[in-house]
Amino acid sequence: MEAGSIESSFLSLFALITFFIFLIINKFSHKILNGTLLDSNFTKPQAFHTTPVSRSGGIACLISFNFFLYIYYLIYSEILYDYLLISISMFFIGFIDDMRINIKPFKRLILMILFLSSIIYFIPIKIMNIDIPFLIPLMKNEYFSLVFVLLCFLFIVNGANLIDGFNGLLVINLIIINLVLTYINLTSNNTEFSILLISQIIILLSFLLFNFPNAKIFFGDSGAYLMGSLVAFNTITTNNLNPNISSFFYCSLLFYLFFEVFFSFFRKIIKKKSPIHPDKEHLHMLSFYKISQITGVAKGNYYNSIVINICYLILISPGLYFLNDPTISRNWFFALLAIYSLIYLRLYRLTKI
Repeated sequence: MEAGSIESSFLSLFALITFFIFLIINKFSHKILNGTLLDSNFTKPQAFHTTPVSRSGGIACLISFNFFLYIYYLIYSEILYDYLLISISMFFIGFIDDMRINIKPFKRLILMILFLSSIIYFIPIKIMNIDIPFLIPLMKNEYFSLVFVLLCFLFIVNGANLIDGFNGLLVINLIIINLVLTYINLTSNNTEFSILLISQIIILLSFLLFNFPNAKIFFGDSGAYLMGSLVAFNTITTNNLNPNISSFFYCSLLFYLFFEVFFSFFRKIIKKKSPIHPDKEHLHMLSFYKISQITGVAKGNYYNSIVINICYLILISPGLYFLNDPTISRNWFFALLAIYSLIYLRLYRLTKI
């Protein structure tokens, strides 16, 4: 049997097994930890369920992904320690909150920094391709490189957790990002890494079946941290494997997750709010208020996810045409930040009228 046939058969089998993992977790999620994972808060802005829904999506994601890593080892005789450590550590940090263990946001951030710093240093994880001239010599310093890579992870992981809440919003965004990364790596004949990316797309699609349009299961912080950290690492690896592509293209690809955190941080500081505590003035919340006026609150939940991700897809698509051009890619990245800011300000004025 040819290698391609073996890989296709493996991915097909993995898709089937992953679906059943989610099915079983969904079926018995109310019994996990005596119902501790059940979300019974129906008063929060993102609450569109009238019965408790389990935040056990992260458990299904972790089981599925680690099952894939085991089969990957059997096929390629390679243990992906980096992906294994990142997935388990980020899941663990998010799962603490899912279990309702009261840890302040700042302490959770410190815990995340400690885990990620250790992994980045000892693996090690580096960014080999960067289009900012003054950073190139600095990246040769291992401590500067560690801090830089750490910030990349922190922005994306926290961005993923920040936009999670509306049915399908985060998972569709992650699917789009991984599809683009898969296209790049398949084009460059990075077959083994492409299979790793496809496995994550399969996991995300399986979760989507149980989360959209009506949620039977939630990601929870564990799922958002887990899949957010994986997409951050996927992007760094793709950047290193494809030095011909501008690093600013990957900035554009991740701009929504990154800038949501960056923009919100300074917005809260200007308003003299705590930058690490959530509020109701994020872009996806403002867009929901407007969309729900037209469609109704229930439909506004998942319509909001569709509208935002369609807009996101439209905005990043031009970048695919000039991904090899550092100058245009850089200009487009900053244009996306400006577009986001203008959209936010417009929505903010509309919702405050």
